[in-house]
Amino acid sequence: MVTDMTQAAKLRTLLAHDRCHIMPCCFDALSAKLIQQEGYDLTFMSGFATSASRIGQPDLGLMSYGEVLDSARNITDVIDIPLIGDGDTGYGNAMNVRRTVTGFAKAGCAAIMIEDQLAPKRCGHTPGKAVVSRDEAFDRIQAAVDAREALREDGGDILIMGRTDARHEHGLSEAIDRAARYAEIGADILFVEAPKTVEEMRTVCEALPGPKMANIVEGGETPDLSNAELHDIGFSIAAYPLSLMASAMQAMVHTLRNMRDDKRPSQMDFVDLRRRIGFDDYYEASERYASSRRS
Repeated sequence: MVTDMTQAAKLRTLLAHDRCHIMPCCFDALSAKLIQQEGYDLTFMSGFATSASRIGQPDLGLMSYGEVLDSARNITDVIDIPLIGDGDTGYGNAMNVRRTVTGFAKAGCAAIMIEDQLAPKRCGHTPGKAVVSRDEAFDRIQAAVDAREALREDGGDILIMGRTDARHEHGLSEAIDRAARYAEIGADILFVEAPKTVEEMRTVCEALPGPKMANIVEGGETPDLSNAELHDIGFSIAAYPLSLMASAMQAMVHTLRNMRDDKRPSQMDFVDLRRRIGFDDYYEASERYASSRRS
């Protein structure tokens, strides 16, 4: 699709709407393509799911910057909807954060999330996570914002999502204070990870300005509310980082067990499978070329 609107501009337009956007999270190009095919407005490259899919390892800081960036490029190559990339801790100090933000923007991401966990980071709903000092957290967001402004000077753009995991170790007030400072520095979207009750979720939204994201992990610490409830509380985005990965894993395990018992599983029709992957589009485009028609 050819458009004059950048992915960052598309995301800003979406966030200007008075609604809570349901955001299924992808983990590779195919899952992202399916999300777009089903009519969703945006997606997020889940670090948890991407680590599981790409390297078969838990989301404990094992993927490198280069591996994450390569996954992001693969995704943006096949979708037109905005992608939010998981920039983790920025892969080093403030200067690394600047490089990370610039790389994600050049890869086609509409936004990047930068968090305040100690490296190596952990999934936000697993034990053992800790955060850096306030000063280091603020330096990361400042570096991300500086990178965004430098990109704009050269005609590029990207939104900055500031994430804090301080709720786990230091309480909700500290998390809100950090997120409020992120907004003052210039973060476009705020993400307070793992509030534990509806009251905490409402406190976050009432205390903080601008768009906020809720992270809904089935079986996690944050209440799994309806989209209408999340909108009423004040969230602009509801991220579902594991829904597709968990569904895919469950289906694969079920199929493997059926095959072991010599049973034939129910599955997507081969015609629909080819269409969703892009065979039909390929054949249509290749009709322009005589040599392709002979092959």
